[in-house]
Amino acid sequence: MRGVGPALRERLESGAQALGFELVDVELMGGRQHHTLRVYIEGPRGVTVDDCAQVSRQISAILDVEDPFPGSYTLEVSSPGLDRPLVTPADFRRFRGATVKVRLYDALDGRRNFTGRLLGATVDEVLVEVENVQFRLPFASIERARLVPQV
Repeated sequence: MRGVGPALRERLESGAQALGFELVDVELMGGRQHHTLRVYIEGPRGVTVDDCAQVSRQISAILDVEDPFPGSYTLEVSSPGLDRPLVTPADFRRFRGATVKVRLYDALDGRRNFTGRLLGATVDEVLVEVENVQFRLPFASIERARLVPQV
């Protein structure tokens, strides 16, 4: 949810849910004159190009009413992919046992990057095992987290 306020995210989430999709993540990038808003969705049967187009129309209508960005913007709607971002504590609980890559804002025990098995999560922290060592990562310190695709 980088760069998007909670009120706007909630509106976008409601729009996606009304069509039967989960809003996985929202990223806002760009400068003062032009923004790119990336919206990642997930559906019970996966996500097709037609699904992305449908959600894009819904979100465009919401953005037309809200008008949250000065200047122009580009809207991109897609599936989260195999390296799905983990954004909420519920995401971390859902993918318990998976291999994850977590990057922190600031170093913890001398490191910012952790790649290992996701052991669990609470509202306050994420537990990751890296090379047989368990790390408790404060949820508020997580800059970015993603699943590591298994090949």
